Amino acid sequence: MVTLKLRACICAALIAVALPSAGAFAAASVASPSASAGDTQLVQQITGKLAQAKGVRAQFTQTQTLSAMNRPLVSTGSLVFFRERGVLWQIDTPYKATYVITDAGVAEVNAAGQRVNTNAPQGARGVAQVSKMMRAMLGGDLSALYSQFDVKAEGTPLQWRMQLTPNQPQLAQAIKGLQMEGGDYLKTLRITLANGDVTQIEFANSRAVDELQQSERTLLGAK
Repeated sequence: MVTLKLRACICAALIAVALPSAGAFAAASVASPSASAGDTQLVQQITGKLAQAKGVRAQFTQTQTLSAMNRPLVSTGSLVFFRERGVLWQIDTPYKATYVITDAGVAEVNAAGQRVNTNAPQGARGVAQVSKMMRAMLGGDLSALYSQFDVKAEGTPLQWRMQLTPNQPQLAQAIKGLQMEGGDYLKTLRITLANGDVTQIEFANSRAVDELQQSERTLLGAK
């Protein structure tokens, strides 16, 4: 269960970059060395439209295909991403769990609605680092993205697909690639790990939010 929960944390951290439909790439002037002019232009068009939202609420269905498991693991739930604060990732089935991911790290929310330390501190630090990089991108700093990934994009701002491939050996040891598809919002995120395990997340009922609820602000460390 701890391993599955940590995987959920990692997926939630990756959502921080993908959920605003690559809003992290907004106002990009830095391009991947391997990115074509067309790819860069499309990314800018997508993000110019989608990076306006401060946050997004969505429901998700997550399917994990793991080499160690005979059947895929399917979970459902909801999430809140807020650019200035982080991610609240709530799993409803097959078990209930809520995670808070910010630059400070990853925490689980207990039954009393209080943040508690994660059971996997080393993994949590890695998740926090990923989240921090993504938060930097949301602030318009694309150097963090392009220094880690080669980016390819196709389609139109209304129906697009992006492929992120690690260009750093250390990252490539863990992640083979990320695929994102969407329109007004991110619709699908597919994460392929280096060991062949695949996590695919489908998003539904996405909508922009300008303010957090008070309970959400408290969990994310806002006053």
